[in-house]
Amino acid sequence: MLVLLRHGESEWNRAGRFTGWTDVDLSAAGASEAARAARRLLADGTTFDCCFTSVLRRATSTAEIVLQTMGLGHVHIEQSWRLNERHYGALQGLGFWGAVRRYGLRPLLRCQREFDYSPPALDPNDPRFPGHDPSYASLRPDELPRAESLRDTQARVLPYWRERIAPELARGRHVLIVSHKNVLRGLVKFLHRHDAANVKHIKVPTGIPLVFRLDGELAVVDQSADVSA
Repeated sequence: MLVLLRHGESEWNRAGRFTGWTDVDLSAAGASEAARAARRLLADGTTFDCCFTSVLRRATSTAEIVLQTMGLGHVHIEQSWRLNERHYGALQGLGFWGAVRRYGLRPLLRCQREFDYSPPALDPNDPRFPGHDPSYASLRPDELPRAESLRDTQARVLPYWRERIAPELARGRHVLIVSHKNVLRGLVKFLHRHDAANVKHIKVPTGIPLVFRLDGELAVVDQSADVSA
């Protein structure tokens, strides 16, 4: 069994700002969403053997709240930068209308809806560039994004899926992934083999567990909610 969970509302979700790799924490409402998700999973008799999340606080805090609320504090949480949110480049920190004034409405809509369209890239000297963050000191230069399309984000995530997550599922373990909207959209696309045109229709709300039952080939045989296009 696989459960995908988008982190609860963050401080910048609440403020309507593009967040990406900016490390903001949960809002009070987001912490409540995480606890509510845990209670929902408990009510359904769900349990977990392992948990994967990003290195960003809004996701790690959600994972911790969920497991503690479920009485699963002993379950190991493995963090990886590969599960970080899509990097929104020069949009990070801007509100939607501020970004529209700076870059135009059509480019922003294309960035949000099209699989291959990237936001404006950061200059490497920009303090928002992850190469300035010691958390990413071990990454190669080609692994440090200046901006990412949805395709770029999925390409970053899938090696981690294949190397770390899929083997746990193949062993029959119950896996929780706590991550971010665009990472989870990419995983849903991958699991359902959607084409790129349908990505804009994949909805992943904050704090709502998406439960997938997979066969021996890790193909979806059942899911708890219609998140597919």
